[in-house]
Order: sequence, then C-alpha cells, then structure tokens
Amino acid sequence: MAAYLYGNIAVTDPQAYETYRQEVPALIAAHGGRYLVRGGAATVLEGQATPQRQVILEFPDMAHLQAFYNAPDYQRLLKIRQAASTGTLIAIEGV
Repeated sequence: MAAYLYGNIAVTDPQAYETYRQEVPALIAAHGGRYLVRGGAATVLEGQATPQRQVILEFPDMAHLQAFYNAPDYQRLLKIRQAASTGTLIAIEGV
C-alpha cells in the first residue's frame, strides 16, 4: 500500500535551504519515492490553514518512507532543513 509524506514548510533561510533542495531528490528516488507536489501555488478552500511550501511525496509503502526518513544520509539533510525552515511533516498510509 502506498504511503505519502506531506510537508507544509516555511523556509526561513533560502540560501541554506537550497542545499537541502538540491540534494534531497536523489535520496528520495533511491528509496523508491517520487514527488507529487513540490512547491507551487496553494489555495485554502476551507478552514484556517496557512499554506507555505507544500510537498507531497509518494513511496511504495510505509517501510520505504520510514527507511528514507531514518536513513543516515537523510538525517544529515534533515538537520539542514530544520535549521533553514520550520513546518510540519506527516506520514500517511494510502488506500
């Protein structure tokens, strides 16, 4: 069953975030993931959400998603992302 990683990210240091943005796609692909959404315009249709940089990744299953997130190479990039942005990441199982 597919699994999705949803992020709503507010970039606070664009220069530092660029390193993350350049390096993370290859690691996502290495774990079987692909981008469904990467930035782009977002419009709130209901509720009080404040969309920032929206990202949705699809992985073959939750095990692949967790392997990506816990990979030592991603942990290095995670530190860069967390220093250069704030936000929320949510892992979601598909149907």
